[in-house]
Amino acid sequence: MVIIIGGGVFGLSIGWYLARAGQAVTVVEQEQAGRGATWAAAGMLMPWKLSDSFSEPLFELQRTSRELWPDFAADLSAVTGLDLDYQTGGRFFVAITEQSATRLHRQFEFHQAAGLPVEWLSGEAVRHRAPYLGPKVEAAIFTPLAHHVDNRCLAEALRVALVKTGGLLREQTTVQGVLIEAQRVRGVRLATEVLAGEVVIVAAGAWSGRVEGLPGELPQVQPRKGQTVTLHMDPDQPLVPVQILGPIYLVPRADGRLVIGTTVEREAGFDTRPTAGGVFHILRKALDLIPALESLPIVELSAGLRPTGPDRLPILGPTGIDGLAIATGGHSSGILLAPAVAQAMSHWVTTGQTLASIKAFLP
Repeated sequence: MVIIIGGGVFGLSIGWYLARAGQAVTVVEQEQAGRGATWAAAGMLMPWKLSDSFSEPLFELQRTSRELWPDFAADLSAVTGLDLDYQTGGRFFVAITEQSATRLHRQFEFHQAAGLPVEWLSGEAVRHRAPYLGPKVEAAIFTPLAHHVDNRCLAEALRVALVKTGGLLREQTTVQGVLIEAQRVRGVRLATEVLAGEVVIVAAGAWSGRVEGLPGELPQVQPRKGQTVTLHMDPDQPLVPVQILGPIYLVPRADGRLVIGTTVEREAGFDTRPTAGGVFHILRKALDLIPALESLPIVELSAGLRPTGPDRLPILGPTGIDGLAIATGGHSSGILLAPAVAQAMSHWVTTGQTLASIKAFLP
């Protein structure tokens, strides 16, 4: 039996891959699967180096996973019959100051050198292409490589796929500790029983560091709160038809929702309540980009906790304990990385071998 602690996008994806490979797998989730950071995400699928010092192994893992996403989405829809609202319209990266335009042009140069399809646009040129952008926009990059998926549709589809392929999902169930004897994992302790397993994968997101019984020398994951504001557009004539990424992001959904975010808050702990300051920050930045947003109604305020590892790098793969592995720390790339993480972790369980794609992120 493989036991996965955590029913977020990593836990559910790994569980689905293992179940369809014929492994006996149980995903244990303390609340409702897919309703944590996965539910609060934007679902953006684009490998991107934020600076020339950005982790090269992480960039390569992002690229690998992005290439897996079309088949991952198609397979998931085929298994479940559910629409993921997978969109391929590309993205504008925009700058609203001369300083940010200079940084954006450096990003254009190293992504162009990396072979990604990127196009540089002046402020005038991008407003011609996207007339809803405001006069503060100085410059932009457009890339058709940026796709996105409705994170909530994804969460529901993964729950269904796990169960349909033979996996077990135990929600509203807290793992009280991992059982380790003689440097080998034996299972997990629940409130009223012991769940025996030869393999335990900790994929509990921001709560991974709170799982009892883990070796103290493992890297720690911290919560980083991120808030979002969702507006509603006319779905037949959406004000923002494609992704925008600047000081904040704007991601349109097929049903007219426009998800805008986000904050990155270090001191919020595990508090997921939206705040006045966070909402003000997001809307002020959004209106700088697209003034016409001010007339759209607000339909939701939400927040989630990004699981953030040291240096914002993921923690992936086997530990020094036989049968114990970690899969967490996706920070803001969890949904993008899900196919590559599921592939690597299921490969490790079924073969005992660690794929090269995750060796830089071993615990």
